[in-house]
Amino acid sequence: VQLQASGGGAVQTGGSLRLSCVASGGTFSRYSMAWFRQATGKGREFVGSINRMVDYTSYADSVKGRFTISRDNDKKTLYLQMNSLKPEDTAVYYCAARNGGGNMRMSTYEYWGQGTLVTVSS
Repeated sequence: VQLQASGGGAVQTGGSLRLSCVASGGTFSRYSMAWFRQATGKGREFVGSINRMVDYTSYADSVKGRFTISRDNDKKTLYLQMNSLKPEDTAVYYCAARNGGGNMRMSTYEYWGQGTLVTVSS
C-alpha cells in the first residue's frame, strides 16, 4: 500500500490543523494505522494509532486530549485532528500502516508515507 500525507503547514500556538493520509494500492481496511512525528534533531516518536475496526485508538501522553486520530475506510483516508497546538508539536508528521493491531512500535509498521511538516510558532 502507498501512503500520501498532506495537510501540514504553519500555525500559531493554540491553533488547529488536520492532517490527512490517503492510501492507494491496497485494501486500506486491512491495516491498522498510526501517526508518528520527528522533530529536527530528534528521533521519530509515536503520536497515535487506530485499529482496523475503528473501535480502538491510542495516543502518546504528550498529545492526549488535544489530538484525535480517525479514519474513513470508504475513502481510504486516515486523519489527525490537532487542536491546541504547541511549539513542541513542531515536527514532520508521518502516517504508517501495518497488518495486525495498532501499537506504538515504529519498527512494526511496514508502510510509510512521505511526511508532512507542521510548524507551530509562539
